[in-house]
Amino acid sequence: MLGENIKGLRTAHSLNKVELATKLGVSKQTISNWENNNVQPSIDTLVKIAKFFDVTTDYLLDLNISDRVVDVRDLTEKEVGHIQAIIDDIRKGRKSEID
Repeated sequence: MLGENIKGLRTAHSLNKVELATKLGVSKQTISNWENNNVQPSIDTLVKIAKFFDVTTDYLLDLNISDRVVDVRDLTEKEVGHIQAIIDDIRKGRKSEID
């Protein structure tokens, strides 16, 4: 699945193998090997691929627990805490409805 996801992202971004290889600092053959599932990228490279395409490593590895993600990159820790509190309140409310 990893190879299919890399290929899908590459084609969705209108990149050929050479262009992606250049951006990631690897060879065209390396891209081909990944896409054909002949070899797997290192953990460091997997993170690099995820950052390049602005996806999670879970997405690349097809380990999505949920398709929904909240982007909190430009928020302060306090703001993230507020969002987490809201999520916790919603979950508590849902649980009490079930009980």
